Amino acid sequence: MTFGQLKTFAVVAREGSVRRAASLLVVTEPSVSAALAALKRELGVELVERVGRGIRLTPAGIELAAYAEQILGLADRAARSVKETAGGSGHLRLVAVTTAGECVLPPLIGSFRERRPDVEVSLEVTNRSEAIARLRGEGADLAIGGRPQPELGIVGDAFLGNHLIVIGPRDHPLSELRAVPASALSGETWLLREPGSGTRATTEEFFEGAGIEPHATMTIGSNGAIRQAAAVGLGLTLISEYAVADDLASSKLASINVRGTPIERPWYVLRRKEASLPPVAREFLSYLKMPSRRTSDTA
Repeated sequence: MTFGQLKTFAVVAREGSVRRAASLLVVTEPSVSAALAALKRELGVELVERVGRGIRLTPAGIELAAYAEQILGLADRAARSVKETAGGSGHLRLVAVTTAGECVLPPLIGSFRERRPDVEVSLEVTNRSEAIARLRGEGADLAIGGRPQPELGIVGDAFLGNHLIVIGPRDHPLSELRAVPASALSGETWLLREPGSGTRATTEEFFEGAGIEPHATMTIGSNGAIRQAAAVGLGLTLISEYAVADDLASSKLASINVRGTPIERPWYVLRRKEASLPPVAREFLSYLKMPSRRTSDTA
């Protein structure tokens, strides 16, 4: 197996299409097919199978795809680490859950780059399950999200507080009360993030612990869409204060003071337990954990 073949296979695995992989790699479709055929000959197993006009991975292909991402990511990390150690500027690869990527990280990256303007930063924003997958698959140096998952080899350090609150439209009758019993939220429509979202998992834990039985739920795939849906009265939602600060300040949305909230879910900077980090990633990790940074950049 060559790096070129593994890179081609990894792109095919992500895209589910030889044509799209060829376009992204800027090569011909026969070149992509030849790389797949070479891997099949060497390993002696089928890696992909035809499904209509597209392809899908076989169980063996799924296994190889996971290794391919790790091998390619590790090779990239090794190259960057060597270059940075020799005095290169560095490239920091981050992945973040939606709220952190939209509301928390931009000012932190900005202030970090004031210290290190030579550093290139890549930021991918996704849900929690995909962020963990990207971190485990060597697709990122560090992840910003919720609680670590040591059972998956992911450890982390809390670096910033994060309160989850219940919000609804500005004229919701419960917003006038000082202490709303959780039981009063049964029968409401609730707006939920997609499966794989950490906020959704916390909301479902909240329902179970408080005995809340929603009248109905709506799954909405972004914080922005959830804020808009709540503002026009489609339902209530549990969401990070960071995501709705402006809407609360402008009275577009109202906070509902439910007993047991806000729920504290600190932001963590996550990393692979056994992996060494490139120098610039170690520097950014140390920067996030600085006590002086916590009080200045997040005020």
